[in-house]
Amino acid sequence: MSKTEYAKEFRGIIDKARGKKMRVALAGADCENILQGLFDAQEDGFVEPILIGNYKKIHDMLERLSLTDRQFDMQPVTNDTNVVQYAIEMVRSGGADCLMRGSTQTRDFLMPVLNKANHLIREDSLITHVVVLKVPRFEKLLAISDVTLLVEPSIEARKGVIRNMVRALKVFGITEPNIALLSLVEKPSFHMRDTVEAQTIVNDHKETPIATCNLVGPITYDLIVSKEAARLKEFDCPYCGEFDGIVVPNLMSGNLLVKGLQISTGALGCGILMGATVPIAITGRSDSKEQAYLSLAACAAMMN
Repeated sequence: MSKTEYAKEFRGIIDKARGKKMRVALAGADCENILQGLFDAQEDGFVEPILIGNYKKIHDMLERLSLTDRQFDMQPVTNDTNVVQYAIEMVRSGGADCLMRGSTQTRDFLMPVLNKANHLIREDSLITHVVVLKVPRFEKLLAISDVTLLVEPSIEARKGVIRNMVRALKVFGITEPNIALLSLVEKPSFHMRDTVEAQTIVNDHKETPIATCNLVGPITYDLIVSKEAARLKEFDCPYCGEFDGIVVPNLMSGNLLVKGLQISTGALGCGILMGATVPIAITGRSDSKEQAYLSLAACAAMMN
């Protein structure tokens, strides 16, 4: 997909990013798709690349991709250097504005981010991974969370996911999103703990709003994305087919949902960590260069 095509779906976030100048510390820069997305963002004027990692690997990849003529800050490190920690220290010292995952394992990237000694977690907040997708045949952008960090989130953790999702969607111009609490069934059942917890979260939200949003749950995926499914199942909810975000009950379901939509339907999107003190772009190593570009656009749009 060309930049022109995906700009159509994400024009608002890209327009917000343009005019910004964000120095991006790419931890483990020998990653083809992410490098290409990074330099596409540079070409559009809102990114200054800082490439951190093994010099030979990065240089060889830049040569293979015909990118050696681009402007960038190269930060070569030894093989025993923790590239993520190195990137974090650059951000904390004022040498970079945004942290980005490159050719690092998910755990190796997240552990330093979550290390309290690095002061990247906002007070009274929770770091969660929000993915925003454009799914074919679904007219709206759709946020899904959490898909990387929370294995079996508690009720309070899921409330934190909701807050972060609402903050993320606000960056995309959605000020009062419709949020669904995904479950296997749409009626609470004591056999399925997450359905009872979803009902509890919705009831708590009615008494004391968790965030500025409309919250429904438990609710199944077909009802979330299809008005026709709601009609056929006689499910009375005005937001069916109009949801802006899905909060998943556990990490497995979230990760499978996102990867299934991306790989099987061609859904395009971006990934950002919410709840951190600095913008953090997190894109899978098998994701497209467009998704890397859009993750950076979302991070730039978040900057003051």
